[in-house]
Amino acid sequence: MLARLTSGIGSRWKQTAADKMVLRSCWKSRHKSSRRTVNPGLAALLCFCATQFVCAAGQVDEAKKYVIQKDAEFDVTYNGTVTHDNQTIYAFNHTISRNKTEGVRVTVDVLQQSLESPILFVVRQKQAVMSFQVPLNLRGLYQRQYPYKHVGRTLCQPPTRAASETQYFFVDVSTLSSQGTNYQLRVSRVESFTLQTDKRFTFSASPSQPQYFKYVFPDGVDTVIVKVDSDMNFPCSVMSIQDIQCPVYDLDNNVAFIGMYQTMTKKGAITVQRKDFPSNSFYVVVVVKTEDEACGGPLRLYPLRPDELIDAGNRSKVLDVLVSRAISSDTYVMGVLFCLGIFLSLYLLTLLVACVENKRMNRRRELLQIPADLSPAEKERSLDSIARSRQESLSSVEEEDYDTLDDIDSDKNIVRTKKYLSVADLSRKDKRVLSKKYQIYFWNIATIAVFYALPVIQLVITYQTAVNITGNQDLCYYNFLCAHPLGALSAFNNIFSNLGYVMLGLLFLLIVLQREIVHKQALDRNDLNALECGIPKHFGLYYAMGTALMMEGLLSACYHVCPNYTNFQFDTSFMYMIAGLCMLKLYQKRHPDINASAYTAYACLAAVIFFSVIGVVFGRGNTVFWIVFSVIHILATLLLSTQLYYMGRWRLDSGILRRIVYVIYTDCIRQCSGPMYIDRMVLLVMGNIVNWSLAAYGLIQRPNDFASYLLAIAICNLLLYFAFYIIMKLRSGERIKCLPLVCILFTAVVWGFALYFFFQGLSTWQKTPAESREHNRNCILLSFFDDHDIWHFLSSIAMFGSFLVLLTMDDDLDSVQRDKIFVF
Repeated sequence: MLARLTSGIGSRWKQTAADKMVLRSCWKSRHKSSRRTVNPGLAALLCFCATQFVCAAGQVDEAKKYVIQKDAEFDVTYNGTVTHDNQTIYAFNHTISRNKTEGVRVTVDVLQQSLESPILFVVRQKQAVMSFQVPLNLRGLYQRQYPYKHVGRTLCQPPTRAASETQYFFVDVSTLSSQGTNYQLRVSRVESFTLQTDKRFTFSASPSQPQYFKYVFPDGVDTVIVKVDSDMNFPCSVMSIQDIQCPVYDLDNNVAFIGMYQTMTKKGAITVQRKDFPSNSFYVVVVVKTEDEACGGPLRLYPLRPDELIDAGNRSKVLDVLVSRAISSDTYVMGVLFCLGIFLSLYLLTLLVACVENKRMNRRRELLQIPADLSPAEKERSLDSIARSRQESLSSVEEEDYDTLDDIDSDKNIVRTKKYLSVADLSRKDKRVLSKKYQIYFWNIATIAVFYALPVIQLVITYQTAVNITGNQDLCYYNFLCAHPLGALSAFNNIFSNLGYVMLGLLFLLIVLQREIVHKQALDRNDLNALECGIPKHFGLYYAMGTALMMEGLLSACYHVCPNYTNFQFDTSFMYMIAGLCMLKLYQKRHPDINASAYTAYACLAAVIFFSVIGVVFGRGNTVFWIVFSVIHILATLLLSTQLYYMGRWRLDSGILRRIVYVIYTDCIRQCSGPMYIDRMVLLVMGNIVNWSLAAYGLIQRPNDFASYLLAIAICNLLLYFAFYIIMKLRSGERIKCLPLVCILFTAVVWGFALYFFFQGLSTWQKTPAESREHNRNCILLSFFDDHDIWHFLSSIAMFGSFLVLLTMDDDLDSVQRDKIFVF
């Protein structure tokens, strides 16, 4: 009897955890009962009964949980119900080939409004697994959650080596919900999954239904431009270029994991090179974001509860994708040669003009030689008097020794406060001392350039490396429709087009050097015109201007390596330098003795750049900053006006207010007398009107681009002073010679065209990267240069022409005595 019971227990053995526990308890009971007086047969009977009960319960539980596998077909909608008790597996098969890629898309809908638990869909392929739940909860900023009940995903297609192969994949549907949940499942083939070159394809996408397509490089094509367009600004979307590998990252929360990507509203474009993709193919992924904040759109209100689900509404977007060939290497060569040809032709033109000018000067020098009918004694006396006068003018080499004498200071007050001043009155200091003083401008700016450029170059290389490694195309504000890569650089054309600043800055330095050599030769010959006539020749500021132009080209190129708002000051710092140096040079022409020193000038320019940085970082929409800056701007204008009107013969001390009140009382109240220096007063009144107006505009409008606003202030003041100088020159009976007149007219025309291209606005870091791309445009010159590149060409030529105007416009005074040249 006991043997039959034991064999019955063994035949009923079940391989479950519960069965094992029961049997283990039974055996323990038998061993324990053997030590006691309990009947062993009874213990075996109880153990058998317990085992039978457990086995029956297990069979009932297994009857409730079952798996259904169905053979399924493409383009058929399957309606099903799933609970925690059942699981459905849909089995699909399709034939793939090595030379043709066929996209497969899984679309799922959940029909209930409220769900106890989500449905889990798992797609099992030969070399990949993809899973997602429905409703699909996507997170936005501040942990907002957006549920989507309609989900569509494209399956990643692993490559095959066989010419043709049948592959199987399975869609598992399961849930933990105890209630029945209805769903719809549809698997279909994707039309036009492989994109064709120069063929536009239209599709729609949403946050829960991303799309991606495959592109294969044709033979002979190494670079293509992928363009994605839409007529809708919002919803915000992301385009990504990813390698052919599984999984494909096609959701808002993972699209930035690999590859290159950029946000977009209406336009997006990425240049793709074959060398970056070993398989000679890539995926174009388009994802619609859950929120629009990244593209400059409005941000939703905070949810009332942290886990509250928010209805996203309709975020479907219709887009077009187009893959087109990029430019060939021949176009690169043509663009480079074109750029070099333009500026080398200016070198040749300058050489031709220099030869003509040199020939004219030689002829003029022959006519001005000492008459041959003079006796040798008269010739010798003439030369001795010239040498003696020059020696007297060079007797002192220390400017401080001259300025610290009380009688000389008194003489300054007498001379500089005369109603009508001549250049001779303001060129009394030693020439060698002044030359050394103005040479400091060149050496200082050369030192500044080295210490400024080296960290800039290091920083932009870091920016470019970050873009290449992370693939984040939102870091840099390129014109993506005309950004031609070369090596590690993303926009070679925008960088190379700055070559003109460097070449023409160098050319200007060569012209200044030639003029300085000619002037020194004239001094060595004791030429009367060089010694006592014309505007005093000091070349230090000219050298500084040429160096600043070259540095502008270098730093503008650095800025365009990765243009954005954090490094925009690289592009503008030396523009401030150029504007300031040009104004100083204009003032120095007629005021050589009282012009600012290099240290003072560069300190003021450093303050301007400091305010530029502060404005870019903190000025956007900051009312306090704009109030403080406007007050400083107006005060600086008043102080500079006073300095210019009184020729530096005033003091800023504790008695300044008392003197101002006294002047107002004596000149305006006690007797109404006009200004002593009418011309200067007209200039300064106009300058104050312009600057006060600019300060009011900044305070009211508070423009986002503070650096450009500051540059506009500098340029307006420079143009105002230049116009005043030209008008006063003509009003004083002086004339403008042919060469500077041609330069003025040519430069004005070039500046007009340059500003037209500058204001085209192909990108702007005042907006989000996606909004900036709405301004992107195709190349317009040789399929290589865009509008901003043409601005670089024309503005470099216009600046070079402006420098030539400053250098040559007073050449008509070279034979006029300095006491007959008026100061204004």
